[in-house]
Amino acid sequence: MRTLTIGQNDAGQRLDKFLTKALPRMPKSLLYKSIRIKKIKVNRKRATPEQILSAGDELQLFLPDDLFDRTGDADTASELSRIRGDLPILYEDDNLILLDKRPGIAVHEDERGSADTLLTALRAYLFRRGEYDPDKEQSFAPSLCNRIDRNTGGIVIAAKNAATLRDMNERIRRRVMGKFYLAAVHGVPKAREATLSGYLKKDEIKKEVTVFEKNPPPGAKKIVTRYRVLAVSPDGKTSLLEVELLTGRTHQIRAHLAFIGHPLVGEGKYADNRTDRARGFSHQALSAYRLVFPPPQGDSLDYLSEKVFTVPRSSVWFLSLFPDIEL
Repeated sequence: MRTLTIGQNDAGQRLDKFLTKALPRMPKSLLYKSIRIKKIKVNRKRATPEQILSAGDELQLFLPDDLFDRTGDADTASELSRIRGDLPILYEDDNLILLDKRPGIAVHEDERGSADTLLTALRAYLFRRGEYDPDKEQSFAPSLCNRIDRNTGGIVIAAKNAATLRDMNERIRRRVMGKFYLAAVHGVPKAREATLSGYLKKDEIKKEVTVFEKNPPPGAKKIVTRYRVLAVSPDGKTSLLEVELLTGRTHQIRAHLAFIGHPLVGEGKYADNRTDRARGFSHQALSAYRLVFPPPQGDSLDYLSEKVFTVPRSSVWFLSLFPDIEL
């Protein structure tokens, strides 16, 4: 028998969700069967999969020893100790970090399989600081609360503990966080300010989306994108937009702006970017540049109420096209 004690970063989870993280080698079928036949107990009592765990609870696990083997886990102290490099921190406190991601860096491991990600750098940084030890955590690891494309720059939110992760994810789900983007687009929109509506259908195989103004096909999802023109380049060929996502779908900004005839500078998936690349623009001109915390929400993040965080001008490479604009 093994005994696991629930810590602060484990509390507040369903029993089955906790065990899925704490024992990743355990098949789901065995997990639920073990709970049912009382080979998994909480505080020596019969448990249920949906039971919510509290700090201090003890789990009695009558399971094979090989299920507890963590060998081969990607997050280990030895692996993190080898990772060096600076973390682009915009803001940090005891609970969360706001990272100023550079274009070209992946937030999570993607189909390229590179371990050189923002998430790995975050965990290595906190390991060096003594704020995260993967060998002592049972179900939690510092995590990113939002993600942006590899070739998009800007603010990424990271949680240091489970309570912050839960509360921030809930805020993002309810869309109470103000997330604003800067985008340099070809041409000048006729409407200097507008709210665009449509539908977006994702092709999982091609990893791209299609936008429809009306008559959406099955599986398409509603999208709403708001923009306003902040500046026009001296040659009149490029506009700087501030964009707010009222829905958050894959490639929404890139695809929606291309759909109305104003693709991002450097955009190669939803527009032809050969001319832009010849000018030296290797990434799409998009930056998640401002994050606005809402009024109090009754959670652990209320100490940041109505705070506004903005990346420095030097982080937004395409602002060189608009020399007079200030953030």
